[in-house]
Amino acid sequence: MRILPVAFDHPDAVKLNDEVQEEYRRRYHDDGDLTPLEPAHFDPPCGLYLIAYGDDGTPVATGGWRAWEDAEEGYAPGDAEIKRMYVVPRARGLGLARRILARLEEDARRAGRRRMVLETGAEQPEAIALYTSAGYAPTAKFGLYRFEPESRCYAKPLR
Repeated sequence: MRILPVAFDHPDAVKLNDEVQEEYRRRYHDDGDLTPLEPAHFDPPCGLYLIAYGDDGTPVATGGWRAWEDAEEGYAPGDAEIKRMYVVPRARGLGLARRILARLEEDARRAGRRRMVLETGAEQPEAIALYTSAGYAPTAKFGLYRFEPESRCYAKPLR
């Protein structure tokens, strides 16, 4: 497996983003994640977007971080927010999400970010298990879904 940085609007990123949105729609019976995301949000040094490619060259996993400090939505100065962590079903269980998460954390740390934050949902127990096993702890809710009962927010200090 190769993990490479790509633009958020790269065709492979768009393909995987469409797949994760479909998974959100299935799990939550709604319109998917409506968080506004722009390609520039993931441009270094204020963000990074990664794709893992299988041995056959197909994209199989993705994830990114963006610097986000909107106090009105509950973010803090120095926050880096994880977005669009996803592994295609056939590649799950291979440790790809953990490898991508570690790379994102390291990059955000090098960029001077102080805390990694993420929002997931109650219908994503695999994600919750990954994040808690990687040292993330529940935190005050933030972001677009901060008032939703299904929302689960986690944070991890980067320093």
